[in-house]
Amino acid sequence: MKRIHIQNAILVNEGQQVKGSIVIENEKIAEILVGSEAPTTPCDEAIDAEGCYLLPGAIDGHVHFRDPGLTQKGDITSESRAAVAGGVTSIMDMPNTSPQTTSITALNDKLALMATKSLVNFSCYFGATNNNYAMLKELDKHRVCGVKLFMGASTGDMLVDKMNSLLKIFGGTDLPIAVHSEDQQTIKENVEKYTRLAKSTPDAEAPKDLPAELHPLIRSEEACYRSTELAVRLAKEAHARLHVLHLSTGKELALFEKTPLAQKRITAEACVGHLIFDDSDYAGMQSLIKCNPAIKSRANREALREAVNSGLIDVIATDHAPHLLEEKQGGALKAASGLPMIQFSLVSMLELVDEQVFTIETIVEKMCHAPAEIYQINNRGYLRKGYQADLVLVRPNEGWVVTPDCIESKCKWSPLEGRTLHWKIDKTFVNGHLVYANGEINDHYRGQEIHFR
Repeated sequence: MKRIHIQNAILVNEGQQVKGSIVIENEKIAEILVGSEAPTTPCDEAIDAEGCYLLPGAIDGHVHFRDPGLTQKGDITSESRAAVAGGVTSIMDMPNTSPQTTSITALNDKLALMATKSLVNFSCYFGATNNNYAMLKELDKHRVCGVKLFMGASTGDMLVDKMNSLLKIFGGTDLPIAVHSEDQQTIKENVEKYTRLAKSTPDAEAPKDLPAELHPLIRSEEACYRSTELAVRLAKEAHARLHVLHLSTGKELALFEKTPLAQKRITAEACVGHLIFDDSDYAGMQSLIKCNPAIKSRANREALREAVNSGLIDVIATDHAPHLLEEKQGGALKAASGLPMIQFSLVSMLELVDEQVFTIETIVEKMCHAPAEIYQINNRGYLRKGYQADLVLVRPNEGWVVTPDCIESKCKWSPLEGRTLHWKIDKTFVNGHLVYANGEINDHYRGQEIHFR
């Protein structure tokens, strides 16, 4: 493979910014040069990155690529195109596909499928059920990113609601247990409550749907807190590795600690949608921003942002979940839950850098470094000599509007349509290969299976 010299960029890595260059050779970072330092030997190609920031490729530990079985919404090829166009170079896919990834055979089949279709590096979760906990000991910790546990029902109906099963799962693996955390009984009671209130008279027929604005009251703060408190308690009792997905409330933050990430066995994720939107957005966007757990109040959004900065929240992901636009019609009960976010996740978070919500160093920490540490990924997530050359060049001060024609996801819509963004993905390298450049995608490249320590 030829030697490529990316020069004159601002490198952002491990809490620092420095003007410099990187040399790629044999799919790895061969040299990191500061200032005007020259490569030790001549390079075959030079890329002038003046005005750009050079970051490690983002690692998204929470995506739904819908393949196999739900490919009318999205598939591994289409959604990995969206990933690479968004500066995401590695993904970890969730198990609620068809068939569900809840057996060793289904797991191996899915990894084989991803190897033939994914433009980015990949792994996938093994899905826990009420009955398959005995299989956890058979999982290869070097190939499987974690165990996905639905402690609240969502797309795919993989709810684990038996205490004996939960105890077996938390006590049965040292892989990260990634939890969707909502209390189903609380949700059920809230549906009944708001359905009852929506009846025009006591004798009227119950409505079959409810306004989208009620979604955060149905999937309420209390529903999230009750489930997350239980998950944290079970993890502490079993000394398990727990990763709580898509926190949506300030109340849950009291369950987490600000200790250094290397010392944590219980970690937390915030998703891009919960950091951008709040419940005032339902008025204009309705079910386009409906996701589980629900986007809640501005006070909750601000608490999440503060927790990202303080270290209570360890990682930012997307919960990228494409649905067809017709599936998003309806309200709190009928519309599908999930947002296609991966293509615009990194640039959206960089918009918050411009708004002084986060620093660019924090974004790199939460979207690149921390996922590599939580999942113990080999040789990715940092700008380090000898690491895989998963890199993204981002250019600031490039005003552009999100329009349907630029969307790579198969569903062809985004809740960010019409927004003006001021950061742009310039180039994305996956294992040293230029897979995205200025709107053009190399469809022939295939990413590598992620390996874990």
